Amino acid sequence: GRGLLSLPDPRCTPGAISPAVTQANIGATICSHGYTKTVRPPESVTEPEKEASLAAYGDSGPLHDYEYDHLVPLELGGAPNDPRNLWPEPGRTPNPKDELENRLREMVCAGNLSVATAQREIAGDWVATYHRFVG
Repeated sequence: GRGLLSLPDPRCTPGAISPAVTQANIGATICSHGYTKTVRPPESVTEPEKEASLAAYGDSGPLHDYEYDHLVPLELGGAPNDPRNLWPEPGRTPNPKDELENRLREMVCAGNLSVATAQREIAGDWVATYHRFVG
């Protein structure tokens, strides 16, 4: 798909989670302020990957038109640098998916949703999940 509500190709980007994040340790990981800074790969690593990902998706658009995004976000325990969890998301940040990521993290950290359920929902169809939880 194209535009801000695009889904990644599930064959290329099915999503992947970090084994370091579990329901038992969310207080020390995803619910801890600054967690994502400790696991986010540097741009020097992700920028060449972004180019390769665009090519794999058959897109030749300019890099600045895409965010190299984690399907299962780091905020929900997504795998930081697993190619199965990264895709060239059309548009820049912030975008609708970012709003969903924040909402789901709030719900997980408040105990209203398990981290596994949030991961499954966003990896399965983030657009449908956006419409259910954000509007």
